[in-house]
Amino acid sequence: MRELDEHLARRLVDSQFPQWADLAVTRVEPGGHDNRTFRLGDHLSVRLPSGEAYAAQVEKEQRWLPVLAPQLPLPIPAPLAKGIPGDGYLYAWSVLRWLEGEPATAENIADLTAFATELAEFLVALQDIDARGGPAAGPHNFFRGGPLATYEPETYDAIDVLGDEIDRDAVLAAWDDAMATEWERDPVWVHGDVAVGNLLVRDGRLAGVIDFGSSGVGDPACDVVIAWALLAGESRAAFRRTLDVDDGTWARGRGWALWKSLITLAGDLERGPEAVALPRHVIAEVLADHACER
Repeated sequence: MRELDEHLARRLVDSQFPQWADLAVTRVEPGGHDNRTFRLGDHLSVRLPSGEAYAAQVEKEQRWLPVLAPQLPLPIPAPLAKGIPGDGYLYAWSVLRWLEGEPATAENIADLTAFATELAEFLVALQDIDARGGPAAGPHNFFRGGPLATYEPETYDAIDVLGDEIDRDAVLAAWDDAMATEWERDPVWVHGDVAVGNLLVRDGRLAGVIDFGSSGVGDPACDVVIAWALLAGESRAAFRRTLDVDDGTWARGRGWALWKSLITLAGDLERGPEAVALPRHVIAEVLADHACER
């Protein structure tokens, strides 16, 4: 397959949507992993799945984003057109409306507690949307919203690889508590990847939520990982209070955060301290939070 760059995006747009041929195509940084995003003029974007594992997300987003958007308190991507394979590119792809904002960081958020509250309100609204007919957890979204047990073998493998790099007993205790619970209510909508790169900030406030490729319906525990990746102290408490998360869902959220951080840390140890700073931070925050509740 051809390199996923702005030249490919240009050719795809020109050949399939000539009405936008006069709009500039520019690379977006960071451009994404599961999908590559390019800006098309001032108000549009091109989103290209980077591999077969992500291709099914296009149809899902085209189908469901227009249903979700009117019921949410913040902007989300709006599909305007669906492209087809062409010019050596193998998958369907999307043209969406561009959303202004920068990925969230501790530095560009004016009030982290207010940000946490607004994010929780967004997730509450998402969970309140009728989930009937929505896409159940599966390969299309890497089982976000599905059982945490899906990733238990990977978690134990990472724990073994990391050895003395982590507090094994504390990690296992937090993981066991997560695995001891399950979602026993009706499925709800989940975003699936509530991470700083998918939360847009303008003028210090949460301004939009992007990348619904991992969305689906199921257990919302996967959407609380941000509590340990970005939030702390009062902002974390405000997030949990506004989201009204029960103890079991919070515990499974810690499990999701541990899984992702452990496999990332195990895979990136040789890349040096900067590469593993975030997973180490998340693991430490999860373990501290777990210890406070024991």
